[in-house]
Amino acid sequence: MNQKIISYNTIFAQEFYKLNVEWLESFFYVEDFDREVLSNPKKYIINKGGHIFFVLENQTIIGTVALMKTKKNSFELTKMAIIPEKRGNKIGQHLMKYCIEFAEENNFDKLILYSNTILRNAIHIYKKHGFTEVPVEENSPYKRSNIKMELVLNE
Repeated sequence: MNQKIISYNTIFAQEFYKLNVEWLESFFYVEDFDREVLSNPKKYIINKGGHIFFVLENQTIIGTVALMKTKKNSFELTKMAIIPEKRGNKIGQHLMKYCIEFAEENNFDKLILYSNTILRNAIHIYKKHGFTEVPVEENSPYKRSNIKMELVLNE
């Protein structure tokens, strides 16, 4: 298997959208906020100082994740999706580890994420990588999220 993680390129914008919509429709539903961000990744993520990464396997995009800037030096780990036939192969864990290392190398203060407790495996993986639960704010951007976690890197 020839997998590598690459940075965002506009030629992959459609894959970013398709991967995330498929994942959301499989597990939840697509919210207006999702559709807006996924349709305009350059506007909402890249141009605001964020990052998008893709897993490329034999010239095919099989996964993605974004680091969306939330505060001066904090980022939301978000929009992670893997194609259905590759789920369960630790690709998501590999992407998350890559994001954490990227955050450390770039001296980010904190990573946050929003999830839902029905995704027990995901929550377990987040905890394994050092994320801890914090209260979800009243005006959370996602209706489906019932858990917020953070990983403090620099204080």
